[in-house]
Amino acid sequence: MALGELERAVMGQLWAAPGPLTVREVHDRLERELAYTTVMTVLGRLAKKGVVRQERDGKAYRYAAASTREQLTASLMLDALGDVGDDRTAALVAFVDRVGPEEAATLRAALQTGPSTAPATEMPEMPQVPQPRVDGDERAPDS
Repeated sequence: MALGELERAVMGQLWAAPGPLTVREVHDRLERELAYTTVMTVLGRLAKKGVVRQERDGKAYRYAAASTREQLTASLMLDALGDVGDDRTAALVAFVDRVGPEEAATLRAALQTGPSTAPATEMPEMPQVPQPRVDGDERAPDS
């Protein structure tokens, strides 16, 4: 699951924020002319993908990243490796050939020390919110 350019811009705003944001707050922070409904659609799609979490705030929702930027990047890299078929080694070698000396040294050090012993950055827990029905039925999804 790759993110598009607009999705990355929205995620950048969520990662930079000290807490969850409303659609209006994300819209106002983006440095481009977009319709409010476009930002609302992007956030809704990111929520369906599990990339952001929604929490109810009165009649509106607040959105927060479901993982850190680093965690999402690692997940995207693993997804990309899954798409190359059986020859993951060739893809990894091609990747290493393209990184600079500092990044190669960082990779080498990480491989030598094994799995990270540093605690992962915890994302705040947000309650799961029932999603509205798309068929126009206002009843709760389980009724």
